[in-house]
Amino acid sequence: MDVYEKVCIVCPRGCRLTIRKDETSLKGYSVEGNTCKRGAEYGIKEVTNPTRVITSTVKLKSDHLNRLPVVTKGGIPKGKMMESMKVINNIEVKAPVKEGEIIIENILDTGIDLVSSRTVEQ
Repeated sequence: MDVYEKVCIVCPRGCRLTIRKDETSLKGYSVEGNTCKRGAEYGIKEVTNPTRVITSTVKLKSDHLNRLPVVTKGGIPKGKMMESMKVINNIEVKAPVKEGEIIIENILDTGIDLVSSRTVEQ
């Protein structure tokens, strides 16, 4: 039987989760140690398809700044994190840029966009 131990990060409580493969369960896993439904969902997701939101900066051509803060609009699969960072580190954006503007659409075919997290005029 597959058993995984994780600390939930959905809220500040930090529940210690035990996730077990359970064919009788609706989602194929049972979760213990969570104090809310979101903790159970997090535990199953961490075992089946862990993702992370990327926050970084890209090169910026501007009169005042040389870096632009960016963030993914959702979680990127952990297996694509390093490759995503290689793509992010090799692009350059020209000002003006608005907060929320898409910098890279559908990064690495994940369905997740990389967007600006700041407005830069010139």
